[in-house]
Amino acid sequence: MTQSKGFRLPHEFAACALALAIVACGNGTPPQPATIDAEDRADISREANRADAAQAIEVPEAFATPMTPDDNIDSVASWAAPDGRVLLLATAKSTHRLVVYDGATGGFVRHVGGQGAGQGEFDRPNGIAIADDLVFVVERDNHRVQVLQLPGMQPVAMFGADVLQLPYGIWINEAGDGYEVYVTDAYMAGEDAQGEDILPPLEELDRRVHRFAFSRANDGFDARHLGAFGDTSPDGALRVVESLWGDPDNNRLLVAEEDETYANEFKVYDLDGNFAGRTIGGEFLQAQAEGIMLKTCANGSGWWITTEQGKGRTAFHLFERESLEHAGAVSGPTVANTDGIWLHDAPTTRFPDGVLYAVHDDQGAVAIDWRDIASALELPACAR
Repeated sequence: MTQSKGFRLPHEFAACALALAIVACGNGTPPQPATIDAEDRADISREANRADAAQAIEVPEAFATPMTPDDNIDSVASWAAPDGRVLLLATAKSTHRLVVYDGATGGFVRHVGGQGAGQGEFDRPNGIAIADDLVFVVERDNHRVQVLQLPGMQPVAMFGADVLQLPYGIWINEAGDGYEVYVTDAYMAGEDAQGEDILPPLEELDRRVHRFAFSRANDGFDARHLGAFGDTSPDGALRVVESLWGDPDNNRLLVAEEDETYANEFKVYDLDGNFAGRTIGGEFLQAQAEGIMLKTCANGSGWWITTEQGKGRTAFHLFERESLEHAGAVSGPTVANTDGIWLHDAPTTRFPDGVLYAVHDDQGAVAIDWRDIASALELPACAR
């Protein structure tokens, strides 16, 4: 997550400098080490010197997409075409467009959109999710969600501009003949004398997550606001929000707490917006909590995949689906400073057991074969 000025996410500015220093990679070539400044070295050293509660096991990266620092890549989502080809879509915050990669090789495919407020245009696109043949893109500075239809990427709907203030993340739950769309809103209470964002008081954090009903209607689509929620107690409040993901079978919603001045953890809610009185990850994460995904198995088991956004190294922590017990952590040899992740939880020719896509340092993405994750953590077989 990136806020425009907020002191609560100071790594954003150093990360931009770090991104510019990294040498662009060719298709399929892992990102190369960067030349970093003193501030970056200090942050990396601080992260490395913290007592590791859970040592991440290194796993290989299957490929890296081309690295494009000017794009400021934030989030990713994948889609399998009827012919089996997988496309990986990414939001580019600074160039106000989507970047499309080949999901099997990481090769660049095309750009979609450009800056603006019209259909097919974007302003600071951030969160992205795909449901069936629909792409949902959260635009922070257009204060809306825009929907495109695959494979042609035609714009088909826009919603939320009347209620969203500073939207970031998105999760989509299939509901009947349509979808229930959850969108995080990191609105602030103005700025202080130094121009830094002011976090609202607890009692005003009751609209951190918005819910919408979205469905096909006649020849188009219909969106309806269902309300918003957010706990206002010290333990349950969502101070700075972006990533979230749900588990309908267990009536559970995980929301990343990104206010590092408070905690690095994930808050556990139910799908109606009630705080479950529990958080996870605080004893394991040594850097900001970020992207969340869920790996599901046919017997009802599975694992939550969560992101620890270390500047020098990203760690992916897995928690058992039902118990939420920590199942271990993995990291790649190069991937760092990760915002969004996406689990393509379906077999492909390249990745028979699925693949985890992860943003790398605001510049592109890497792919990690699920088989390598499962092997490293000695996870039981997971039939779909």
